[in-house]
Amino acid sequence: MRSVSKYFDGGETVANYKLDLEVEDGEFLVFLGPSGCGKTTALRMIAGLETPSEGEIYFDDDRVDGLAPADRNVAMVFQNYALYPHMNVRENIEYPLKVRGVPPEERDERVAETAELLHIEDQLGSDPAEISGGQRQRTSLARAIVREPSVFLLDEPLSNLDAKLRLEMRSELKRLQNELDITTVYVTHNQEEAMSMGDRIAVMNEGTIRQVAEPQELYKRPQTTWIANFIGSPPMNLFEGTQQNGTLDLREDNTLPMKGETASESVSLGVRPEDLTVSPDAPDSDWTIQGTVETVEPLGEYVLVNVDVAGSLVSVKVPTTDVRPGQHVHLLFEPEDAYLYDGDGMLVA
Repeated sequence: MRSVSKYFDGGETVANYKLDLEVEDGEFLVFLGPSGCGKTTALRMIAGLETPSEGEIYFDDDRVDGLAPADRNVAMVFQNYALYPHMNVRENIEYPLKVRGVPPEERDERVAETAELLHIEDQLGSDPAEISGGQRQRTSLARAIVREPSVFLLDEPLSNLDAKLRLEMRSELKRLQNELDITTVYVTHNQEEAMSMGDRIAVMNEGTIRQVAEPQELYKRPQTTWIANFIGSPPMNLFEGTQQNGTLDLREDNTLPMKGETASESVSLGVRPEDLTVSPDAPDSDWTIQGTVETVEPLGEYVLVNVDVAGSLVSVKVPTTDVRPGQHVHLLFEPEDAYLYDGDGMLVA
């Protein structure tokens, strides 16, 4: 995609603006962002279901933004499965081959291979209404895969499944993509899906791409405070303050050494919840912030401690703790685990 924009209502509504993105052959790329950020519109432009208002779309060296969807050799899987209710599973899977005039013997062979790949070979004679949600989603995937597309496009394909089945299908989809080596673009608002499945993630907000990175890079070095707030559960803690004479002054007499340099007087210091420790005793360190415990939430694998720091709630993830609500505590972290953002919310150090 080269400087691709999409406007609606005569230019009044900007769905996408100046999208520049290159997807590698065989890559699993995820568009991640909140509802209404433009990720589905971007996917539909790749598919040919929407026409860009500006910019160009290429498959390899061939420009395709003027081609009809049928001429792009893409397969798209939707959130609602979009199966034909009057056809059984076999007929749904083979339909794309049938309309392309593929001979019956070849159709049977490809349908059987694809059904086996997706573990639905015993459901080929069933109607869509007779099978589970997971089996319907597998049928939808099989119908897309059987075409042997150049590009696989998936729009929130797991959002209608329950939590356990979503986890199973996440693993299944990644396995299929690895086996078939099909270039895949996947849309989701679920960051857990994005982080676990994507080779790279393109984070979108308000119609633009804010950062493209591998999952761990995205988590470890978010380039803006917006991304830092969006990625992670709980998200990164951001301490707002001002830099003065080599120190970072936070509210309520919390003063830290300055990390990095910026011309901006107003800055934010970001620390992930798991990189903080909580102690009732004052530690021998300059890298500490004081606050008062609001709540303590035991969550099995960790304890979530919520601390009031100058009117803002700070989340701390620790294996275990003895602190109690109302207790005055110190939050300790290492400087290498902190991120400095300037007044515009851009990463400095």
